[in-house]
Amino acid sequence: MNTFDKRKEGFERKFAHDAELRFKAKARRNKLLGLWAAQLMGLSGTEAEEYARTLVRADLDEPGDDDVFRKLRRDFDASGVDRSDHQVRRTMDELMAEAIGQIETET
Repeated sequence: MNTFDKRKEGFERKFAHDAELRFKAKARRNKLLGLWAAQLMGLSGTEAEEYARTLVRADLDEPGDDDVFRKLRRDFDASGVDRSDHQVRRTMDELMAEAIGQIETET
């Protein structure tokens, strides 16, 4: 194996590792987001945990965050939770930073 092949293999491993970390961070963010939303909707205990799991699964519908946002928006509207789109998206961003921090401390 020549030097070019070794570098290529190294970059591929790093890309795969980074993609795995992004996936884990996004799933962690969605769980945190689900627990936050559940609290606002008056859910606790196992109901809150189950709601968080539904939010994690909702993210598998399509690429990006819009599927999660739409689910939250619908659920908030149905539950009478008064949060603006901006507040929800800001919380999504804040919890992503928190999730990344948690994962970085684990590795």
